[in-house]
Formats: sequence, C-alpha cells, structure tokens
Amino acid sequence: IGRNGFSLEKVEDVTTARLLDRIFETMYSEEPALGVPKTVLVPTEPESLGAIESWLSEIRGTAVHVRVPHRGDKRELHATVSHNAEQELKRHSMRRATDHDSRTRALTELQVALRLPQVPLRIECYDMAHLHGTDYVGSMVVLEDGLPSKKEYRRFKIKDVAGNDDYAAMREVLTRRLSAYVKERDMPVSERGTTPGRFAYAPQLLLVDGGKGQLSVAIDVVQSLGLADEIPVASLAKQFEQVFIPGLDTPVVLGRTSDALFMLQVIRDEAHRFANTFHRKLRGKRMKEGSLDGISGLGDGRRKRLLKELGGVPGVKSASLDQLRALSWLPESVAIAVFEHLRR
Repeated sequence: IGRNGFSLEKVEDVTTARLLDRIFETMYSEEPALGVPKTVLVPTEPESLGAIESWLSEIRGTAVHVRVPHRGDKRELHATVSHNAEQELKRHSMRRATDHDSRTRALTELQVALRLPQVPLRIECYDMAHLHGTDYVGSMVVLEDGLPSKKEYRRFKIKDVAGNDDYAAMREVLTRRLSAYVKERDMPVSERGTTPGRFAYAPQLLLVDGGKGQLSVAIDVVQSLGLADEIPVASLAKQFEQVFIPGLDTPVVLGRTSDALFMLQVIRDEAHRFANTFHRKLRGKRMKEGSLDGISGLGDGRRKRLLKELGGVPGVKSASLDQLRALSWLPESVAIAVFEHLRR
C-alpha cells in the first residue's frame, strides 16, 4: 500500500472529466514505482476513458480498468481517500493562507492590481444569506495583515428589505456599518470611550461578494457618505472569479494561481460561511419558536416566559397538561390550548 499526494492548481474552467484526463497524464507520465494498478477508482469517468484505459493497459502489460465505485468495499475505500484528500487540501490552504511571504506578496499584488493608495492591511468582505427572502442576514469578515481577525467579524439582521433583494440588503448593511464609522470618526475626542467602538476603523479595501451590480451598490454607499476618497471598493464574482473595481468596464486580471486572488477567495469564502452559519441559526430558532404560533391567548410575553421557564420548545413539548396548569401566571384555557396544539 502506498500513498502519493499532490496539489493541482486549476488554472482554467474545465469539467471534472477533463480535469481527470490531466491528472492521469500527470500521475502516469512516467511509470510509478509501485506500477500501474489493475483497477483505478475515480469520482467520475474521465473524458477520454477508453484512451486512458488502453494507455494504462499498455504500461502495465495487462488490462487496466478505470471505475466509479458505487457500493461495497471499493466505495468505502474511495470515500476514505476522498476524505483524506479534502483534509490535505484544507491543510495546504491553511499553510498558504498563514505563510508570511505569501501574505506580503498578496497584499502588494492587490495594491498594484486594484490601484489602491496603500497596502490593504485591513480588508473587509460582505455577503448576504437568506431563504426565499426570509431570515435575511449579512456578514462582515475582516483580514488584518492578511489573516482573519475573528474578533472584528460582525453579523447583521436585515431590517428594511422585503422579499428577495440582495442589492437592497447589501445597501442596508454597508450603510449601517459605514454610517457607524462616520459617527465614531466625527465624535469629539472628549466624548469617546477608552476603547475603540465596534466600527471605529475604516478598511483599506472593502470587498463585496458579487459582480458589477453589487459593486455599484458599494460605490453608491461610499459616495453618499462622503467616503469615496477614503475607502476603495471592489467586488469578486464567484462564477469566473472576476474582480471588478470602479472605473473599469472589464475585470481586473489576477493570475488564477496568484497569492492575491487566493487571498480574496479566502475572505470571500469566509464571509459566505459566516453569513450562512448565522442564517441557519436564525432560521432554526424561528422554526422552533414558530411551533407556538397561532395559539389563542399566548402572546409574545407569555410565550417568552413559557419558553424560559420550561427550557425552550423541547421542554414545552414534553410538559404534561398538569405541569402547564401548575404555572400560576398561565390561564388554564391557554395551558390546555398549548397542550393540545403541540400534540396535533
């Protein structure tokens, strides 16, 4: 049994099947020390399946089969290998993200490519998350000197947007965040506390997840608050990893394997993760508490007290009718209504 791993940079948009062709070419361009196995397991069939099997069979001297495992021990083996590969990729990404030289190169590349007035030592990235317009949230994640600064992360509940409107949600989040910065910046020194406020610092680069539409929103917000000369903005579109900045109709060219693009991808993916985690938390809480909606006589005040005293929705669901009746502040008719409602 042997193990041989390597990282393959995906420098263009190709299908998994075509990418597998290239992996086979890389791995078997020279006969490996352990030889070519008679069966090769893959996640999907390579584009040139027949040609690859013939080529490998010629190297081995006997028939070689390339298979996608669907059941049994081979399926389990493939799942284990895939898991190990994912873990190694995470370790590889973490090493690259935390390497000082890589971070320095990335920040310098970003300054030049995005035409920034200074090296972006503080980068903020924003993303939205929702489900059909419900539980709408926004996230702000921060890189300081190229590293995540989780104490600076912020979460926003969208307050003023009805339905599915990412542009309006992004506008609300950016306006709330940057308005707070302006307020703290302009506050007299005598009125400031001993510690900086939650939004006391401006980013040297404000990045939004999306394309030209999201960039236009960011531009409008910084201009409306008089911050256009102070806070540079950019957007990163996920489909083709294109970077857009004000004043250019075409995307900025960043090498597909460059440290600069990698850093932007790291913070964009982190903003996406942070927004989705918050969204799932709110949605889960709403769905649990929603099980007590529509009960006659159980208003917000009584519902909150009921949840608090009985340990949340699970405690209320498991309570007997006698336990509910024993709550002196809860009318008997409401106690009966709660009990019957949760057992329908």
